[in-house]
Amino acid sequence: MKNSCLAKSISDASWYQFRVWLEYFGKVFERKTIAITPDGTSQECSNCGTIVKKSLSTGIHVCNCGCVVDRDRNATRNILSRGLGTIGHTGTSGLNLGNACGDMNSTEEERNPVSANRLNESIIERV
Repeated sequence: MKNSCLAKSISDASWYQFRVWLEYFGKVFERKTIAITPDGTSQECSNCGTIVKKSLSTGIHVCNCGCVVDRDRNATRNILSRGLGTIGHTGTSGLNLGNACGDMNSTEEERNPVSANRLNESIIERV
């Protein structure tokens, strides 16, 4: 990607191939795959929806609503929310995502009833 004229084309082709693989394996393992635009997902608060501007070097999302969470986790929650909104809520009844930021005085288990590693599997199985 040193050639600035070709860098964007190479990057676009790589992302396209990655998406093709994800969709293929989604079909193989009978899972739904949904393409979500990630624009603004790390800036938008996953708890209240407010846009909180930050530089790329800022690793923690801090919102006026009291939400303090890792920037990547905040983006993940926003992407998950957009994905669930795209396919509707069919089959997701009983799915408890809880408060996106959780109660700061509660234990980790109370804040995250489904572990981070199992969250996507849990949601995919219900969809």
